[in-house]
Amino acid sequence: MNVNHDHDLSAADGAVSDAEPLLEISELEKYFPVNEGLLASIVGETHHVKAVDGVSLTLTERETFGLVGESGCGKSTLARTLLRLEKPTGGSITYRGHDLTELSNRALRPFRSEIQFIHQDPSSSLNPRKRIGKILRRPLELHRDLDKEEQDAEVRSLLDRVGLDPGMRHRYPHELSGGQKQRVEIARAVSVNPTFIVADEPTSALDVTVQAQILELITEIQDEYDLTLVFISHDLRTLRYITDRVGVMYLGEMVEVAPTETIFENPKHPYTQSLLSAVPEIGKGESEKIRLEGQPPDPINPPSGCRFHTRCPLAQEACAAVKPEPAVESSEHQYLCHFTNPNTRTGTVGGPTGVAPDQLRGTVPEDRDD
Repeated sequence: MNVNHDHDLSAADGAVSDAEPLLEISELEKYFPVNEGLLASIVGETHHVKAVDGVSLTLTERETFGLVGESGCGKSTLARTLLRLEKPTGGSITYRGHDLTELSNRALRPFRSEIQFIHQDPSSSLNPRKRIGKILRRPLELHRDLDKEEQDAEVRSLLDRVGLDPGMRHRYPHELSGGQKQRVEIARAVSVNPTFIVADEPTSALDVTVQAQILELITEIQDEYDLTLVFISHDLRTLRYITDRVGVMYLGEMVEVAPTETIFENPKHPYTQSLLSAVPEIGKGESEKIRLEGQPPDPINPPSGCRFHTRCPLAQEACAAVKPEPAVESSEHQYLCHFTNPNTRTGTVGGPTGVAPDQLRGTVPEDRDD
């Protein structure tokens, strides 16, 4: 999205923003080519999947930031790109004053110990041919100045810290349960004393009881290590429990950012409202849900104007014609929407404070040719 840096969807005021900025991303893009070489020469051009398209965001010290959106919206790609596991197509990633987008893989190595990743599926991220002790020892060998005895002691301490028997260091990953493997994944992430961790849906593959235990462990680890945490999830209830702020993504763009309670109590973007209406609650009927018609558009050829207009129950002609500018509800709450933005709103439904969720419930968009 074309965001003016005076109005980007970034850090909120208050207790969180009083802390020092840790990481700033500006107009970040990650495009994946879908036809190259001979195929590109035949069709005359290379097409790209615009997985992340112009995201700007500021994260502060010791903040927990939640990232939510439906599958394919770009959450995981954004996470991998800001960690430089993927090379950005455009924009900048500034970590403590260092632009990570300008650094080679060799120059990035000193930052690897400060920035860690907790994967969604530990079964695919833990080497099946290595014992748990060897898996945990490897980052110690790379990033910490410890002899072998100290490494062994640290491995045992890490396993104990995440609630596992130190004797499990002799096992292979396939000998552990899903929850135990995720605990190993967390132990590996914190083994190098990081400052910043991205957790990519770390509880999605676990049963409900184990999910609660892993969430509790992550919050304990964050407090103990004074971590800044980005927590990606499709479960808004989880984000309400663990985060300070929430960012909502749709088709590669950040469409709303606000403190967590604000997102739940006063959402402004119609897409955010639809996500919240889908959260299961006792006594909630089908009529209370905001139904979106169709699937997300093709990220190779995203819609013009507001990307959500093809599914939005409130869309009007202007939504398809012009890209929305950020609407600033307050210094801590910003979102991208023509209709709920009092400065650009073209309809009569909703006022300067936005469209109430009750006005959307049970609605579906009209059929459109666009």
